[in-house]
This record gives sequence, structure tokens and C-alpha cells, in this order.
Amino acid sequence: MRDQGLEKAIRTVGGVSELARRVGVAQPSVSNWNRVPVERVAVVEAATGISRAILRPDLFGTDFYVSDTLDEIDVARAQEYALLAVLLAKAPGADLLKRFEKLEGDESDIGRAHETLADAAASVNAQQLEREYFDVFIGVGRGELLPYASYYLTGFLHERPLARLRGDLFLLGIEKNEDNPDPEDHIAFLCEIMAGIISKRFPAPIGADREFFEKHIKPWASRFFADLEAAESANFYRSVGKLGRAFIEIETEAFALPS
Repeated sequence: MRDQGLEKAIRTVGGVSELARRVGVAQPSVSNWNRVPVERVAVVEAATGISRAILRPDLFGTDFYVSDTLDEIDVARAQEYALLAVLLAKAPGADLLKRFEKLEGDESDIGRAHETLADAAASVNAQQLEREYFDVFIGVGRGELLPYASYYLTGFLHERPLARLRGDLFLLGIEKNEDNPDPEDHIAFLCEIMAGIISKRFPAPIGADREFFEKHIKPWASRFFADLEAAESANFYRSVGKLGRAFIEIETEAFALPS
């Protein structure tokens, strides 16, 4: 079932085929979307005139989608995972950079990381950030960092950690959009899954966030974010590394407490 943002985009342009044509993807790909993929939000926004806050309110809206039963701690956790997903899926555009400049901090580790991210966003433009993202994560041949669980855990891509992840995603009823070429163990995809589980946008049993974190994020994400914070090709993305490392440490400590 399509969500409201995608339905509105389709109606606005006059159908699935027209939306596919405008965003430059195959019609069957759009037909298979349940919501606008995070990596397609900017182009769909440009093609339809519908703001990203409407297309993906879970990631870009001023009010993050939450269940009525969600407490404020889980709201904050879901928002943090969604923020990391957006930052790591692709280079943020100019509009997102302006939003990041407004992030406010406090004396906590996360608060200081938000302030660092806001300062970094204010010191870079979208073109510079596209180049930086390419150098850090893509590169000519390969980027400085490979943001995949399989690589961090085995030294190779498409290995057993990815197979285990796919099995768990199948049990949760979650599928990757077929037009996304990255394997599912990309850190951005894992953060988006965590945001969806915590916010109850994805139906999952109680404790699914802990289990998913322990199996698919805890074993490697802290090392990845520490590497990102120290990456030679990174400038803006060092602040993302700082934020991710601080947040994963908090999640690890919280899940270690008796339930």
C-alpha cells in the first residue's frame, strides 16, 4: 500500500508512468514503491513541486511520524537514526544543508555533535559536498571508506553478514527498493530500518530494535563512524562520524542495561 506522499506525487503528475518518466527510472520501479525512496526524494520533489516534508514526513517533516504510544526517548532515537540515514544515503542538497545549519546542541555528547554538524553545514555548499561524498564513499574504483557491514566484518562485500541481514528483513517484511544498487547492509539503509522499527512505521515485535541493533549495527558501526571521523577525504563528513559514533555509543550502553 502506497503512503500518502507517494500517492500525492503520482496524482499531481497524472500517473505512475509520468512520474517514472520525470524522475528517470523505469515504470515498474515506481509501481513497486510503497513510499518515495530516500535517495529519490530530491528528484521527486523537483519533478512534482511537492515538498520533501510531504513526500517523506518521517525523514524531513517537522513532526516525525510516531505511534501514539511512543515515548519521547524513542521519538528522539528514531529522529537520530533518520538523520543519519539521510546524511549517509547521498550528499545532502542545498535545502537540507540549510536545515542542518539550524541544528541546536547542548552539553551532552549528542548535543555537541549536533553543534559540530551545524557548523560544518554552514561552511560547505552542495557542490563541494557532492565531491566530498564521492571521494569518501564512492571514488574512482572505490572510496576511502566502504560503508557496508559485510566489508567491516569480513573484509569482503556480499558476505554472510548480508545474507543474515536479508533473512531478518524478510521476516520483518521489509524489502529494499529495486532501483537502489547498494546492498542492504549499507549503513544508511540500516539506520533507516532502525528509525522505522522504533517509530513503529514498520510492524515489528517488541524488542525488535534491540535485536536488530545487536545483530546488524553494534558489531561494526562504531568502527565505521570512528573511521569516518578520521577520514582524510572528509571535512563535513567528519562531523557525521562524530555524531554517529556518539549515538551508537549511547545506544550500546542503553541496550546493555537490564530490561
